[in-house]
Amino acid sequence: MLLQLLLVLIGATTVSSQLTAANCYPYLRRPEYTDIDVECGTNSIGLAIQICPAVYTGYNESLLLINNVTDDPTCRGTLDTSVAPPVLRFNFPINQTNACGSTFKTTSTPGTGIFSDFSTIQTVNISGVVRSYDPTIGTVTYNAELKYYYSCAYPLEYLINNTQMDVSSISVAVKDNNGSFISTLSLRLFSDGNFTKLLVMPHLGIELRTNVFVQVHATNLTSQYFVLLDRCYASTSLNPDNAVFYNLFIPCFNDEMTNMIENGESNRARFSFPAFRFTEQQNRTISTYYLHCVTRLCEKTICRTYRLCLNGRKRRDVGSASSLQDGVSESATLTSPAIITRTESSQQLNEQDTSGAQTSSASSAGLGVVVGMVVFICIMIIGIAAVYIRRLICSTASKMCYG
Repeated sequence: MLLQLLLVLIGATTVSSQLTAANCYPYLRRPEYTDIDVECGTNSIGLAIQICPAVYTGYNESLLLINNVTDDPTCRGTLDTSVAPPVLRFNFPINQTNACGSTFKTTSTPGTGIFSDFSTIQTVNISGVVRSYDPTIGTVTYNAELKYYYSCAYPLEYLINNTQMDVSSISVAVKDNNGSFISTLSLRLFSDGNFTKLLVMPHLGIELRTNVFVQVHATNLTSQYFVLLDRCYASTSLNPDNAVFYNLFIPCFNDEMTNMIENGESNRARFSFPAFRFTEQQNRTISTYYLHCVTRLCEKTICRTYRLCLNGRKRRDVGSASSLQDGVSESATLTSPAIITRTESSQQLNEQDTSGAQTSSASSAGLGVVVGMVVFICIMIIGIAAVYIRRLICSTASKMCYG
């Protein structure tokens, strides 16, 4: 163990010059929980950690260790300065033999929803932590300890048979009936109609009726297949099988507020809707919910048929999920990041701020009047006293002259 720590110190000495506080100047700040980005891939897990907050705290890229693994070069972070802000990247496969010390935990839950044909669904959670190593030798240190946690959930069947889904319900690996990899589906939220600006969710949420643009995209997809959305709905739970939900569109029916832009026509599907809130959260300052999109791949020769009306189609066996049959794949459900809406608009908040400012201004004005009156009275008293003292002095002097 001592030899391993010595190697870490040597690495820190040789690598620390790669990134300095001067290089990080625009991004130097205290670390935050959002400094780590986790990508749960179909074959590996990728981590991207903003390195400048770590430099601010007193560390460099060589002093951030994943699960305290120091003797495996493949588990060391790689500095990426081609992005702004610069990040430290870790990447490791999703198998227990070389997952860089990650913890594998299997949980079992009853099969519901699209998995209702199964009595039990087993999920494997892969988790770990990237933590800082403090090289300080002495009784005390001024460097805070940094910990970046990551976690990805996979159906057990994916890890054993390499079939169907990956990640924690954000992307799905689709295979054909021969087990060959076809594509990875991903769901993203955008703030503009050109789908160029990712939607950044404010801490207090977005305003009601703010347009949210949704894109489901297939990567590594041949031109033979198109992306087809069967159904998209919102629920207050990350679990797609939550009892309370709101349909944005279903086969043969669209909500009047939902604008379907593209579906079953290319390697992506797009639509938009105005932000809303769930009435069950009416007593809260914000409303939080998630989108769930039931997605398929279809051969473009028959995609048009499936776009017309999907509710009359016979339900296939869930056990053959994500294999292509009759020109269309089984459905896969993708879940979006949390959408947060605030109950009060910016205008209401501004009115509150203005009202507060007016009240403060009125109070300040009243205080100014009182202070002015007090100063005036004090000046009057001082003036009267000065006149009285002057007369007294003159009177005394007169008596001395005539005495």
